[in-house]
Amino acid sequence: MISRYLKIVFVMFVGVMAALYALQNIANLDAAFQVVSAVMAMENHNYYASSLTPAIHSPALVWIGLAVIIAAELLAGLFAFKGGWDLWCARHRPATEFNAAKRYALLGCGMGVVVWFGFFGVIGGAWFQMWQTELGGGSLTGAFQYFGSCALVLLFVNQPDT
Repeated sequence: MISRYLKIVFVMFVGVMAALYALQNIANLDAAFQVVSAVMAMENHNYYASSLTPAIHSPALVWIGLAVIIAAELLAGLFAFKGGWDLWCARHRPATEFNAAKRYALLGCGMGVVVWFGFFGVIGGAWFQMWQTELGGGSLTGAFQYFGSCALVLLFVNQPDT
């Protein structure tokens, strides 16, 4: 029974984390735009000055990128909260029902992996080479921590209850 409660708490923390990052981005929208703009423009790339793709300087495309990031963070949070609630409601039910209630919990954690591994690690890190700057490197380091948290919770929650 303790593992069920831990799964619920961990999923809810993923929801809180994702929601807080989305809301922090909204509260600091101009700063968030500047950071995403700097990454997409590939500013101050001294180590690998050449890239396979051109830098993006269009404010409209930067806003779209930022909107996708924030929307995905919000979605991860909402899925995780719904998943945590579903798990809470199923905590005293048979294992098959508790396992079936994991759908949104897994989606929330999975969306967190998409955001912080996919968007930040793959697109930001590999495509836009954001690791080359202090600003981008800090964001990439944080994203790895958030991705790791979501991935570990995803793996733990996905373990079948018996």
